[in-house]
Amino acid sequence: MATMPKIIGATLAEHRTRTRTALFDALSALMRERGFDAISLADIAGRAGIGRTAVYNHFPDKETLLLAFIEHETEQYLAGLEEALAHVSEPVEKLRVYVRQQLALAPDYHFAPGPDLKQVISRGGLSRLRGHVAQVENLLRGILREAIAAGDLPEQNLDSVVPLVHSCLSGRPTPSEEPERSAYLDSTEAFVLRAVGARQPAIV
Repeated sequence: MATMPKIIGATLAEHRTRTRTALFDALSALMRERGFDAISLADIAGRAGIGRTAVYNHFPDKETLLLAFIEHETEQYLAGLEEALAHVSEPVEKLRVYVRQQLALAPDYHFAPGPDLKQVISRGGLSRLRGHVAQVENLLRGILREAIAAGDLPEQNLDSVVPLVHSCLSGRPTPSEEPERSAYLDSTEAFVLRAVGARQPAIV
């Protein structure tokens, strides 16, 4: 007689949430160690402490798991960023907050080593990924539009500027140790602000 899978949590809903969280945490940890193409669903299940067959009750394959993880991370990031921006009124200060929040994501949100994800997931998966990227880009686009309208930034082609800013912010991991971390945050923030034409305070 087949044994019932162990329930994690007081209810099935809690079990589902905890299982998904464990799988997301395992995938995130593994992707910091090696490329997505070198990770199997069995690796993820093993790292999460969940039976491999039980994983299929939640995700049919590792690409579906990856996309669900990115969707979850995007939602969490946007919620945190919107909360951080809630009490900021100055457009350029909003841009500063955005830059700092993006830099703080590494390495959990910016994926590395191994082939680019565009090379290892399906065309449908790429379309979903672009949708998640667009959510974040639209937030930055809105901040820049507001700053331009306020006269804090010059007119510019946001279709070109937004991807350039994101490339700058995700180009390398943020150092974890001081004083390198603070120096990197300060210099990257100043670089982005100069790049979009924000007025810089005079250095005395």
